[in-house]
Amino acid sequence: MPGPAESLERVFAPRSVAIVGASGKRGTVGHTLFRNLLAAEFHGVVYPVNPHWNSIGGVRAYPNVESLPEVPDLTVIMVPADGVPPLLERLGALGVRAAIIISAGFKEIGGEGTAREAEVIRIARKHGISIVGPNCFGVINTDPEVRLNATFSETLPTRGNIAFISQSGALGQGILLHAKREGIGFTKFVSVGNRAGINECDLLSNLGDDPSTKVILLYLESLAEGRRFLDVACEVAEKKPVLLIKSGRTALGEEAIKSHTGNLANSLSDSLYDAVFDEVGVLRAGSIGDLFRMAKVFASCKVARGPRLAILTNSGGPAILAADVAARGGLAIPRLSEEKRKAIMAAASVNSSARNPVDLTADATPAAYRNALQEILRGDEVDSTLVIATPTGNTSGGEVARLIVETRDPTRPLVSCLFGVADLSEEVALLEANGIPNFTFPEEGAQALCDLARYSSLQSRRRTTPPRFTVEAAAVREKITRWKASGTKALPDHVSRELLESYGIHFPRYVLAKDETELEAAAEKVRYPVVLKVASQDLLHKTEVGGVTLNLNSLEELKRAHVEMRHRVAGRAPTARIAGFVVEQMVKGGFETIVGIKRDPDFGPLLLFGMGGVFTETLQDIGFRPAPLSVESAWRLIDSVHAAAILRGTRGQTPGDLTSLHETLLRVSQMAVEQEMIQELDLNPLLVLPQGEGVVAADCRIIVG
Repeated sequence: MPGPAESLERVFAPRSVAIVGASGKRGTVGHTLFRNLLAAEFHGVVYPVNPHWNSIGGVRAYPNVESLPEVPDLTVIMVPADGVPPLLERLGALGVRAAIIISAGFKEIGGEGTAREAEVIRIARKHGISIVGPNCFGVINTDPEVRLNATFSETLPTRGNIAFISQSGALGQGILLHAKREGIGFTKFVSVGNRAGINECDLLSNLGDDPSTKVILLYLESLAEGRRFLDVACEVAEKKPVLLIKSGRTALGEEAIKSHTGNLANSLSDSLYDAVFDEVGVLRAGSIGDLFRMAKVFASCKVARGPRLAILTNSGGPAILAADVAARGGLAIPRLSEEKRKAIMAAASVNSSARNPVDLTADATPAAYRNALQEILRGDEVDSTLVIATPTGNTSGGEVARLIVETRDPTRPLVSCLFGVADLSEEVALLEANGIPNFTFPEEGAQALCDLARYSSLQSRRRTTPPRFTVEAAAVREKITRWKASGTKALPDHVSRELLESYGIHFPRYVLAKDETELEAAAEKVRYPVVLKVASQDLLHKTEVGGVTLNLNSLEELKRAHVEMRHRVAGRAPTARIAGFVVEQMVKGGFETIVGIKRDPDFGPLLLFGMGGVFTETLQDIGFRPAPLSVESAWRLIDSVHAAAILRGTRGQTPGDLTSLHETLLRVSQMAVEQEMIQELDLNPLLVLPQGEGVVAADCRIIVG
């Protein structure tokens, strides 16, 4: 099969295109797509193929693909679904190596459609045909040397610097219309459909190297290759912004309920996506509107050098709204220097305020606006600027637009909000023609600058190789294999501990007592005070069945706790298999956290960290990161949860041993990567002791598969 670069070259810049299913009948997809190709003034040769038409739009039509005068670089297929596999077989025999399948009726309908798509994939692989689709909207390339519009959209976007990849064809058509209205131009547009061949990973890699594309947008409902997507996105996001809107959820299997980590990954699946996208530098939008706001500012502005924002306005209300959004988004609104404030007030009315926001009030004149903006941009007190203007008797929108264009500093982000009820389309056009994005509402402008600063922060992250600890990985793998071969999925507690200890995870002293007669010897070995726990592969939450008793200080207390625990567990979980009772060293103090592994169907091994103990699933103060963790990403995982403030010693509390916690995360991460048979793992609670005293895992669970 052709390599990705060769495949996409044929798709994006073909020298000849055959349209199988082109039609002269108005209103049909075949007519619209063929007309679009001609209307875009495609620079190659177009061959309509339809046995029922001699010519279409004045262009000679061919009865079948075998009668074409040459083998086309690209074939667009618009025939009924059941006719696609045999047509693809014929195209492959002719030597066609790239096809866009517009036709629907494949895996999106299930049943026979799924089987039909599998046959398409088989034929494509047999002949080395790269496919976009099926069930897709098509492909656009606005390059003036190509001018390809192989879609059935009525709207051809203008040339711009944004590329768009969409899994939804219908949404793609709406986006093209919206972009046209907003004056947003594209380099390329691709509807991937069912992704039987080319997918978002291939396209993202290609667009990352495309010099004409400055920003990449994606709309995805699922990921074709989740782990590969992360690798490609991480590389591309270092070169240019990757902005994504993700809908839908990953279907997690029934086995997920066997651990805390599985439950949390299921219930927090959307947060999981947020975390992994953030880790690789992809900015996720919450809506189509957010996506286009982000695209607009990234396509026009330099990345912010820092978080300091200046707001210039002639109306206090909109500025306050913008300042609130900016503060929530992590931007600082610093007070301007005394020198700068005096210079601003020299041309402003007495009612003005030269603090930040700088409010020139309704008295503002064009001269006052110009002077204030010049002073704000002079020097290095701010990193980005938002100019808000409500046209008044003293100042028109056109005057503000012109002075912004003339005064701006092209090295720093500046966005505007011409705010009012009048028609300001000409003023907005002037601003945006000069690379200054204008937003209808001040909150949008502030949020756009927050997005720029966030991307700058992501870009500044160091990327290092994950550390490796010396462990007997092969021996651990062999033990897991033996237990798995016995049909066990949930490993016994003592086995899980043994495997984790092989990776340097610390546990309290413990002994498994199979019956009451072994309790005394176990307690003497562990030493009082002790904890008594039921040992059962069938109990996920021991505390819920009364299977944990803390702080036992004598043999008498231990025996009494044992009798009471047996009765409680028998009553609450009568079918649970009991292997015995663990007598464990009582560890006092420490903050309860959870560390876990989840092998996700999209992203592979994930690390989970958060607040642990009995409130893990209630509070859900949890963060995720894909394994393996680097030194930096392990710190980011710790800081991603609210509990991090407590661990760092908020309000005078004793800080936890974060260095030991950090190392534990890295060790569990290595285990996640090296031991592929571990599907889920819990360390809960993992007790973070005071600084210098380490961390101790009080309980654990491993699910293999």
